[in-house]
Amino acid sequence: MNTDIFTLTNRPDETLFFRRDEAGDPRLGEIVRWQPADYPDAKFVLFGCPQDEGVRRNGGRVGAAAAPDAIRRWLYRLVAPENIQLFDLGSTIIQPTLEATHAIQQQIIRQLISDGKIIISLGGGNDLSYPDCAALAQSGGDVLAFNVDAHLDVRESLIRHSGTPYRMLLEEGIVKPQHFYEMAYQPFAVSQHHLRYLKEIGATAHSLADLRGRGFLNSFQEILAQQGVDRIFWGIDMDSVHINEAPGVSAPNSLGLTGSELCSLVTLVARDPRTRILEFTEVNPTYDIDFRTCRLTATAIWHFLTEAL
Repeated sequence: MNTDIFTLTNRPDETLFFRRDEAGDPRLGEIVRWQPADYPDAKFVLFGCPQDEGVRRNGGRVGAAAAPDAIRRWLYRLVAPENIQLFDLGSTIIQPTLEATHAIQQQIIRQLISDGKIIISLGGGNDLSYPDCAALAQSGGDVLAFNVDAHLDVRESLIRHSGTPYRMLLEEGIVKPQHFYEMAYQPFAVSQHHLRYLKEIGATAHSLADLRGRGFLNSFQEILAQQGVDRIFWGIDMDSVHINEAPGVSAPNSLGLTGSELCSLVTLVARDPRTRILEFTEVNPTYDIDFRTCRLTATAIWHFLTEAL
């Protein structure tokens, strides 16, 4: 059954589509499309889920609901790659409960996957990983899933929140443990109980120090070479980045990835043809400094669009 994605989303704010109107220097805001008639020709679809209810439930600092448009504001100022086919779907219509919003998000993602689109999903809180990854799995076959995050997000809870998405995906059998990778976690931010849980079920976790000791991208490259799964979900929580470069997040990180490491990873992500969803979460514009986090997220998306052509 086809889902009418345009009834489940609000159209993007056109004032965010920056224009320089200089023929030799076009910007993404001048070439992005957002009218429904342009959707069929798009290769990439970007859309946001502007909510932070899951962060609030998890005791975090709210503000991530403003992230999708704040990221757009800087993304659309960047130079437009040639021959880019980018469509901005706008934002998921937020429902009275987090669970209902997730259900709508899942419907949208399923349709986008069915239509053969490559998705750039903007949170919001990291709870978004549950509906995004679940929808990819529901389209048929196994999913290879990465959580690039200072935290593991496998908390046990009677209600879903920003700390539960991967526990839910694993416990519900949506993602198989042997196809799930926690990457760049910080030992001071995770419990041994949660690390033991992942080890016991057969999932893999690498700390940021471990990744750097191996050569930052090497572990990612080895996993991609070994895994024959043909669809990949990438969840990037921006609190995986050092606070100096990403101060505007729900849970700032005193250690973390550099901006260069983030963009090199996204380049690797873009070059793998199995990538179907690239998700960025936990950007919190309320606490950003000089828009550093929003700018960095926009730059990472630019690298993805450029390298995936």
